[in-house]
Amino acid sequence: MRLLLDTHAVIWALEGGRRLSPVARMAIEDTGNEILVSAVSAWEIAIKKAMGRLEAPDDLLIAIERAGFIRRPLGFEEADHLVHLPRHHGDPFDRMLVAQALHDGIPIVTCDEQIALYQVQIVW
Repeated sequence: MRLLLDTHAVIWALEGGRRLSPVARMAIEDTGNEILVSAVSAWEIAIKKAMGRLEAPDDLLIAIERAGFIRRPLGFEEADHLVHLPRHHGDPFDRMLVAQALHDGIPIVTCDEQIALYQVQIVW
């Protein structure tokens, strides 16, 4: 199964997974699953880290590769999904992640209840 990690799930997984739900942790640790980390999350982490609002690894790309996660770029195709999303969530980063998951037809690993309002499968 392919799974897209929400930004908090990326950080928590890289920290050892203690803050993840048991279901989320098992899904991420399952070697049969393909775990995707979006460029959206990389941008969100970089922006919030630069503002002093987030603690995250300095070597994010290396940490993602060591964890066996796959980097997922953001493309033009997902923008069409974003345009048609209802405004359940005001965070543009989360809306872009939802658009990617819908485009790819895959679940998002997240505890964000607002993301659950979209027609996207949630793993938590």
